[in-house]
Amino acid sequence: MCADIVEQGEEIISVGELNQQAKKILENQFNGVSVLGEISNLARPSSGHIYFTLKDESGAIRCAMFRNQNLRLNFKPEDGDQCVLKGQVSLYAPRGDYQLIVSSMQPAGSGNLMHQFEKLKKKLEAEGLFEQTLKKDLPEQPKHIGIITSESTAAFQDVLTTIKRRAPISQVSLIPAVVQGDTAPNTLISALRKTLEFNDTNPHNSFDVIIICRGGGSIEDLWAFNNESLAREIYDFPIPIISGVGHEIDFTITDFVSDLRAPTPTAAAELVTENYFQLTDRLNEFKRHLDYLIHDKLSDKAQEILITSQQLKSPITMLKEQSQSLDNYELRLQTAMQNSLIHTKQNFQILTAQIYQSSALQKLVKYMDQLNNANKTLGLHMKNLFDKKKLILNSISSNINAVSPLAVLERGYAIVMDDKGKALKSSKEIQIGDTIKTRLSDGGFDSNVSKKI
Repeated sequence: MCADIVEQGEEIISVGELNQQAKKILENQFNGVSVLGEISNLARPSSGHIYFTLKDESGAIRCAMFRNQNLRLNFKPEDGDQCVLKGQVSLYAPRGDYQLIVSSMQPAGSGNLMHQFEKLKKKLEAEGLFEQTLKKDLPEQPKHIGIITSESTAAFQDVLTTIKRRAPISQVSLIPAVVQGDTAPNTLISALRKTLEFNDTNPHNSFDVIIICRGGGSIEDLWAFNNESLAREIYDFPIPIISGVGHEIDFTITDFVSDLRAPTPTAAAELVTENYFQLTDRLNEFKRHLDYLIHDKLSDKAQEILITSQQLKSPITMLKEQSQSLDNYELRLQTAMQNSLIHTKQNFQILTAQIYQSSALQKLVKYMDQLNNANKTLGLHMKNLFDKKKLILNSISSNINAVSPLAVLERGYAIVMDDKGKALKSSKEIQIGDTIKTRLSDGGFDSNVSKKI
């Protein structure tokens, strides 16, 4: 049968040999070819190689990209991506499959932009514009933060909300700029220069840090931030700049030339307020510790007062005891006076009877003199007794006054009460805006609470 289809002297080759010859022809003819198409049927085995089909409306070709090549990709290809592939046409001999061995890949439409990006990046890096030693430090506690972005973007609201939450005492100002399109670089440069003009005319309220930001997008959307003029403006800018452009995977020339790069706009706001946030945490911790110490100290003092109050008599109790003692002295004095008067009356009656009985004028005169002397003695005795009791009463009164609340007030103390007259013992009972009454030794006054220390 072979003699019927093969001419005399014609070489017969195997399938494997045919595939090898076809492979050599394809590889020599199509070495370094670039192809545009859509990725489909993409597979990523554990080997690290990727396999897929590249297709368009008129055809399809199997593709293989080995691990050492795909590790250099700056994006993750997926089914449906339009890409430009560069590689070598070959043939997989064991199956006879025609395929493209891919050496490089880039998204369709962005290839030229990426080339421009890498070219500008290398140029500015060589000039030293990315040098880390030249980066300016951020202010520890920024007083006035400038935000350069579009007012209508979600990025601006995210940054504003984050700053107000973490550092409410910082002033925030928007310097509006276009962040996408052909006019964006010039408006961004203009916004930077406006901040310097503001600082020149407002030295007491100047910007001390600037955030340039916008949300994520494609390389085309972010292209304004890969502008050489903008990069040089940022490099020469005297105020620290934080770049918060795009998402974490997005990198722009602005990121490299700025003093600090943040992965997102919100992260930029967090970085600029980091010291404020840490300071707030430390202050809250100090407050909690101080509150604990004050509460502990007040508890100790309250316990001491309780023990002392149990040992000492209250002023009211002392006053009652002194009053009772005074009453006893008064009763004793009244009894003594009554007894003395009774005795004198009895003597007078005896003398009178004797006078009548004797009818002698001399005896009458004598007894009258005795009576007068007796009255004088009684008067002197009563005066001495009254003076002694007065001294005792004054001593008791002094003791009572010493523990009297009014005496305490005269020594410079005051009683603070709420608007209902209840004495206040702790600052925790007072709120901002409350009306309080203050009692002094010679009067008092009302006041409103505007601040608690």
